[in-house]
Amino acid sequence: MKFLWHRGPNRLYMASNMENFNSYQGISATRKLIIVGLSVILVVAFGTVGFITLENMNPIDALYMTIITLSTVGFGEVSPLHPHGRLFVVILIVFGVVIAASLARVLAEQVLEGHFTHLVARRKMESRLKRMRDHYIIAGFGRVGRQVVQDFLAQNVPFVVIEKEENLTDATLGSKVLFLHGNATEDDVLIRAGIDRAKTLISTLPDEAQNVYLTLTARHMNPDLKIIARADYEEGEKKLLRAGANHVVIPHVIGGIRMAKAALQPHVVDFMHMASVGNEGLMVEEMVVPADCRLTGKTLAESGLKQDYGVTIIGVKKQNAKMDINPGPSTVLAPADVLVVVGKTDSLLRLGQDLDR
Repeated sequence: MKFLWHRGPNRLYMASNMENFNSYQGISATRKLIIVGLSVILVVAFGTVGFITLENMNPIDALYMTIITLSTVGFGEVSPLHPHGRLFVVILIVFGVVIAASLARVLAEQVLEGHFTHLVARRKMESRLKRMRDHYIIAGFGRVGRQVVQDFLAQNVPFVVIEKEENLTDATLGSKVLFLHGNATEDDVLIRAGIDRAKTLISTLPDEAQNVYLTLTARHMNPDLKIIARADYEEGEKKLLRAGANHVVIPHVIGGIRMAKAALQPHVVDFMHMASVGNEGLMVEEMVVPADCRLTGKTLAESGLKQDYGVTIIGVKKQNAKMDINPGPSTVLAPADVLVVVGKTDSLLRLGQDLDR
């Protein structure tokens, strides 16, 4: 133990450098509780063996004597103790008092510092994460990430947000958003987020290099994962695509295009805005044609989608082919075709339910 003395103008300050104490203080409260619990078990075992050895008691009587001694409940002795047995009881009581004080201190730390609440919340989060399948992972809760979260909440899809800075998480969202604190580029954090079971990763980290590294890591951990990444410049888009991203979004480019459209074609922008956010009941959705669907083998004209549901097919993407924009009425629908549909919310919901049957 080292002491450093510093003289102030009116008082004497003593700074203590106690390595063992500081190392104990650095241990988490949960680990302290485990240490104290193991100490209790060791002392009970020590007391039981001591009574068996010194007083020739059977194991049950020895355990009984140990418990009533440590708990200081005041019950009588099983049999009169010899002098060395009484001395052993004194030693055992000292151990019991020290352990009881340590246990009380650790429990007080747990309660006062909110460790129990944090532990329960963490267990609930881990339980929810383990149950998630085909969910979305949002890496980063900045301006772009927040907008993605708002849209996902509106669509009621399962997702988890990975954010390194705890002060960036929004407490007002409550239990609606599952936040996982950690660095999204680390393997163990991605594993906790269920990267192997996830459907899509959306990388909105503020640093483009981190987005590239995260894309590489995620693609290696889940080859079938759909990855959407944010880039700052056109050069970064190429790097992200080479790293394994399926789609790359450059926010300032999209913003610039939309501003130009708003200036030149304001009504088109209004339509796109309504379709993107669902205002006035208008939505754009993508739907997959099931294998046993009644639409299979029919043309768009024969499908009756316009007549029966009041929706419009503005795009059809067949497997291993580019998107067919504004397909003609003779386009034949096949299983696994992706339809881009425009229509009112209730019509799209009804169509989606019929396709899922």
